[in-house]
Amino acid sequence: MREILGAPYTEARDASTTPFNAAIRALSEEMAYATLWTRPALDRKQRSLITLAMLCALNHPHELRIHLIAALNNGCTAEEISELFTHAVAYCGFPAAIDALRIAEAVLKERGAL
Repeated sequence: MREILGAPYTEARDASTTPFNAAIRALSEEMAYATLWTRPALDRKQRSLITLAMLCALNHPHELRIHLIAALNNGCTAEEISELFTHAVAYCGFPAAIDALRIAEAVLKERGAL
């Protein structure tokens, strides 16, 4: 999880874990990061692009922001991310794709990738 999302995210997540949310956090680490992200058929870059597309389609801006950082950590370029959201227009519609593109632009600028 740390390799994919980065130390700042995982440290903040660990610091905010409480008895109330600990079980679901443990499940997400086990299922998503220990199981799904380590399967051999797709590399991390491919998984990042798929994840970004799904989060765009579902219009989940908080998770999209987190996974944009992961995508950069996993080798995705600004051009690939832009193209992904441009492609999403046909399948998700303009509002979802434009919202995702706006978030991506902000994250890429913050991370020095634009």
